[in-house]
Amino acid sequence: MTINVLDDLCVFDFETSGLDPAKERVIEMAAIRVVKGVQVSEFRTFVKYDGKLVPKITELTGITDEHLVNGMEEKQAFLNLRRVMGPKTLLVAHNATFDLAFLHYAMFRISEITFGNPFIDTLTIARGRTTYPHTLTDMCNKYEIKLDGAHRALADVEGTLALLQAMHAERPLDEWINKLSYVEKYGKPDWVPAHAELSPVVWKK
Repeated sequence: MTINVLDDLCVFDFETSGLDPAKERVIEMAAIRVVKGVQVSEFRTFVKYDGKLVPKITELTGITDEHLVNGMEEKQAFLNLRRVMGPKTLLVAHNATFDLAFLHYAMFRISEITFGNPFIDTLTIARGRTTYPHTLTDMCNKYEIKLDGAHRALADVEGTLALLQAMHAERPLDEWINKLSYVEKYGKPDWVPAHAELSPVVWKK
């Protein structure tokens, strides 16, 4: 049965203390739930972090240790996020391999469960449909989408949602559900969802 990807979806994004989802932590999160093209809920928060951010993260995101002092406790933040997501909603992210891994490790750390939601990765679609480069900023430029405040969670969510809608209007995205690509020369990611269809791409500039 064909699924309309715009029927019920949740676009989400994490800013993190580093790149390793097994060791690092989410420091900011945002999500927008859309049902039949209408935004029905939005969630964003800083997440309390037990450590000091490395300068590179602050340089990239603008997030400082002071932002995180009064952030939401990790467990409560992820419980709230999962309420927005729901158990069966289509999850959407740009470079979903990264965000889904952080979601998995956080959920498992907090409650020893993971998620089973279907998902779409706009980066994987970009690699399949357009030429390099494929960052969210580059893809928004290609589709003439305004992206203010890249590398902040809510801005990236809004950009990803607009990108998804533009790509879907161009050609339906149903075939991309649960598909993830990875750059062959860097090897397979350490973790992907059990229901992911993983495929390599050759990175050509």
